[in-house]
Amino acid sequence: MRVFLLALLLALLPGVAAAQAVQDPAPLEFIDAAEEERFRSLVAELRCVMCQNQSLSDSNAQIAHDLRREVLALMRRGMGDDEIRDFLVARYGEFVLYRPRVSANTWLLWFGPGLLLLVGGFVVARIVRRRSAGAGRELPPDDGQEW
Repeated sequence: MRVFLLALLLALLPGVAAAQAVQDPAPLEFIDAAEEERFRSLVAELRCVMCQNQSLSDSNAQIAHDLRREVLALMRRGMGDDEIRDFLVARYGEFVLYRPRVSANTWLLWFGPGLLLLVGGFVVARIVRRRSAGAGRELPPDDGQEW
């Protein structure tokens, strides 16, 4: 049994040693400070499609590295920020945007919380009115009995 466990451990050891964080092989090089600033602001508002709650600028996933390179390539092709967003939305869906656009698909996302708050306020107001209306009634006369 020990021999089997040792053989299993030795078989898995190369996989553990090879498991490393993904690193960008060649850092991005910018033409000027304006291009870098535009790039940084754009990738900060785009979500990594693999990491649920990280922007492209924060993520270390391989797809985030690839998407950062793609965004820079699209910028250099002369595409505007809105065109780049549209391109990525067409490819990955509205999920790629941290601030989804108001549309038929995202209506509930934008207006649902306010609607829920209004309905909750209406329900609370009705409960308070019923209780206050019931409190105004007279108490039955005391018959002197103790329970």
